[in-house]
Amino acid sequence: MMKTRPSALALAAAVALTTLTGCSMTDSKTDSVPFSGTSTSLDAADATEKVSSGIYDLIGVRGKASESYSTVMDCSGRDAGEYFRILHPWSFYPASEGDLDVAMERLKSKLPKHGWRIVEYGPDTSKNKNVRMTADNDRKKVSVRIIRMAKNDPPKLSLNVVSGCYKIPAGQEIERF
Repeated sequence: MMKTRPSALALAAAVALTTLTGCSMTDSKTDSVPFSGTSTSLDAADATEKVSSGIYDLIGVRGKASESYSTVMDCSGRDAGEYFRILHPWSFYPASEGDLDVAMERLKSKLPKHGWRIVEYGPDTSKNKNVRMTADNDRKKVSVRIIRMAKNDPPKLSLNVVSGCYKIPAGQEIERF
């Protein structure tokens, strides 16, 4: 298993913020990230990682997930001392190169059956023409960006699961990690 370094988390956070805050999980009236409720950052991270585990279960092919950690991000336009989001970046490496497409297709077909709405799907503009999928789960106030990186060595799915905005309970402080 590989460990994610803090600099990789910062990059993933920046990518997640720019790619996921504009998706349809946002409230069109205020153009802000949805409110996920009141929670400590540790409990919110556990909840977000549980969502990642559910996505992993839907992949349905043999392989290995990277060992990664959630990180706390600010909520754009909200008080950074009271509101936060959770980002959980991770990767999936199929046991067989041929299973990469199977894994992506399974996610594309199974996510909607589990409360997810696919809001973007198709090749990106990179020379590798990676396939990107963004899906929102409005009930859980979570979004996921999945990138099929077939030309990576080794081939993988790169996943960024990001929560809506949480508010820290009164009298507590947001733990940053």
